[in-house]
Amino acid sequence: MMSRSGSGEGPVVEAVGLVKVFSDFWMRARARAVDGISFEIRPHEVFGLLGPNGSGKSTTIKLILGLLHKSKGKLAIYGRDPGDVAVKARIGFLPEESYLYRFLNARETLDYYAKLFGLDRRTRLRRADELLDMVGLSGSAHRAVGEYSKGMARRLGLAQALVNDPEFLILDEPTSGLDPIGTRQVKDLLLELRRRGKTILLSSHLLADVEDVCDRMVILYGGKIRAEGTAQSLLCDTEHTLIRTRRLNESTVARIDQVLHESEGAGIESVQAPRQRLEELFMRIVDEARTEQAQTSGATHGGQVAQFLSGDSAEGGDLIRDLESEGPSPRRAAAPTASVAPSQPTAGADEIATLTQPAATAAPPGPSAPLPTSQVAATDKDGSFIEGLIDRSPSERRPPAPPGGRDGA
Repeated sequence: MMSRSGSGEGPVVEAVGLVKVFSDFWMRARARAVDGISFEIRPHEVFGLLGPNGSGKSTTIKLILGLLHKSKGKLAIYGRDPGDVAVKARIGFLPEESYLYRFLNARETLDYYAKLFGLDRRTRLRRADELLDMVGLSGSAHRAVGEYSKGMARRLGLAQALVNDPEFLILDEPTSGLDPIGTRQVKDLLLELRRRGKTILLSSHLLADVEDVCDRMVILYGGKIRAEGTAQSLLCDTEHTLIRTRRLNESTVARIDQVLHESEGAGIESVQAPRQRLEELFMRIVDEARTEQAQTSGATHGGQVAQFLSGDSAEGGDLIRDLESEGPSPRRAAAPTASVAPSQPTAGADEIATLTQPAATAAPPGPSAPLPTSQVAATDKDGSFIEGLIDRSPSERRPPAPPGGRDGA
């Protein structure tokens, strides 16, 4: 079993001479999407993957996720092959388009994805509450996802990518469809996640976003790396010197220009008043509107970063360990025989779990009466509709036979 603390022993991603060639039916090369690239992503950094459309960014991400097989070269994730199932529990992925079930609400969506990682019900509900508050969707948690705007769906997609507390987070165009407020929140979130020990791969066409958060980056074109390095080394202008001071009058500027001619043989090229960034102006206007308590029906300002996103939690590994083991999962094979203490109701549980309770448990006992053991066992089991669909066997999912024999005859 892989240790979550083992990421500091080497690079998170190591690619050497990586090649991906797409072929036609007769195995003739159609496109060389990735052409011999070499790079590494180090632990606890934000790594930028840049390039125009068709440069090989998405293909590289799919290779890292194990969705595509490389044609040549070496590619390792935490020292293992990308197809290794043990790697999957350590990765969170936000695709370029958020593919979500439109008839589920936000809370059910997060509960569903958390269930796939084998998290218990109490942990799933707690994480869903924290993540929805973090991305500003607490007030829209019970709306169907199909009613969400693109920006709201993007926020939910980001929460889904974090539900398993991943060590390595892959984000493909995370700010696509977001307003400037959401964009600023995502950038602040990435910086906070890096501070908490996460490793992040960021692919974006919005170069200003990459510049603000990335430690290192590579620029692809035609499947090849054309430039790589830190943001400081790539963006430093070695041809000019910038001096920032308070506003000067024209006579002072003329004297400075004369000194430059005498000492350097070059004069002032231009004199401009400094200008704030459009993002800063926008955020100032929004903050003023919030101070006035202006009403909005969209996504609200996100809350604090979810507490479980610390990188130290070992939750969510049960399912992966089950898949790696030869025998059945002990968690699913063993029937509950011991007495279970009554669990307290969790705030924010979806209404579906309530509607699917048996009729015998519809009337809750008095405040002082303990729950019967059988009722507690039923309560602690997966109670939601989605969990029931996942846990039932194929035979249990078939509708009952109609009365009167076969096909009602």
